[in-house]
Amino acid sequence: MASRRPASSAPKDLTNAPQAASARERILSTAKRLFAKQGYDHTSTVAIARVAGTSESQVMKHFGSKEGLLEEIFNAGWEEMSYNFRAIHELHSPTEKLEVILELILAALERDPELKVLMLLEGRRIRKEGHIILLTKGYLRFIGVLDAILLEMRALGELRMDVELDAVRSALNSIFEGMLRDQVLAERMGYPAKYGRSELVRMFHIVLSAFVVKPPRV
Repeated sequence: MASRRPASSAPKDLTNAPQAASARERILSTAKRLFAKQGYDHTSTVAIARVAGTSESQVMKHFGSKEGLLEEIFNAGWEEMSYNFRAIHELHSPTEKLEVILELILAALERDPELKVLMLLEGRRIRKEGHIILLTKGYLRFIGVLDAILLEMRALGELRMDVELDAVRSALNSIFEGMLRDQVLAERMGYPAKYGRSELVRMFHIVLSAFVVKPPRV
């Protein structure tokens, strides 16, 4: 009778999580890798547990469901990025704060391409429970930071008065997220989006300039 293959014999390219890590940490890192590589819908909690060297019951114990696991991946990603956002409080110009946040997010996603893929391709889908996974506490705090910066710009007379702050934030957020998503599609599927980081930043500034009040000519 053939013996069952042990969990540790999973493909090498999918078993990089250190065994010294806790079961929860192994599940998180394995799920992120598998979701990014195979897609959320094509990855089962059984497969995640097997590759992580644990049981499906541990996945349910720590995260409740596969959807809860994806949500925690996003939350952990935003928590780490939010920690870096603290640096903007030392800046005096709200416009400069926006520019620094943009650079911090780009750097974070470049360091973690798996998180980038998940946030851009899986984050906006409405799941069976009827909510969007990306809307974690960490992401909503990020939105709060953006809104505070825009309010500061408005108070300083740097932002047009004839546009709603929510609309400005959504416009800036959407172009940034949309261009990043197209970059991922270009890498994965040959979508025509060959621009790099510098062009993405340039387009962000072009859109921002449409909402900024230009100082009067002397």
